[in-house]
Amino acid sequence: MSLETAKTPRRTVFTLVGTAIVCSVMLVGLVSSCMSLRQPSNTANLCLIFAEKSYWYRHAVNAEKQWNIDKTILMAVIKQESSFVRSARPPRSRILGIIPWKRPTTAYGYAQAIDETWNDYKERNKRPHANRTNFRDAIDFVGWYLDTAATTANVSRDDAKNLYLTYHEGITGYIEGTWKNKKKLLVAATKVSDNTELFETQLEDCDRGPARRR
Repeated sequence: MSLETAKTPRRTVFTLVGTAIVCSVMLVGLVSSCMSLRQPSNTANLCLIFAEKSYWYRHAVNAEKQWNIDKTILMAVIKQESSFVRSARPPRSRILGIIPWKRPTTAYGYAQAIDETWNDYKERNKRPHANRTNFRDAIDFVGWYLDTAATTANVSRDDAKNLYLTYHEGITGYIEGTWKNKKKLLVAATKVSDNTELFETQLEDCDRGPARRR
């Protein structure tokens, strides 16, 4: 057996081992990527959300600084809108209660932003590649909209309930009072306010992750 022939099996083993290592690394990366896109394990505790998704904390802090709206309000709005599901959409209406039909709006993503308002956000902020399924873009959008609402509709920046009403009804609708006789909406707005207070308390007592109190 020649020396070259004798070395061939060893090369083959090294190649197989190397391929296996590369495939393992790729698989771990794929699993990690999928995990990062999942809804948080506990959507009711902001400390745990930020501990699980530390980059969300950075994006929330950045949006708070950019738009002067507290991160607890931003997160409470997203929780109410999509429960932190990145690809959330409104349920389809049904014909005769059976046949799936059109969706009532074009709302999509974490922030449930409709096409028109999302496009306006991208144009005004020079962010042509912003994506509604990207958490950084979504929370920045919520901050931008609530900042606009606070300025235009004269709503206090720490008034989570009324900020949410402007978010849901639109600034013009809020000013015109379209929300006043919508019981379900008022309940939802109260939930946003309650969750904001709950999130504030949770962050004050946070003992883990990037939001922990040192």
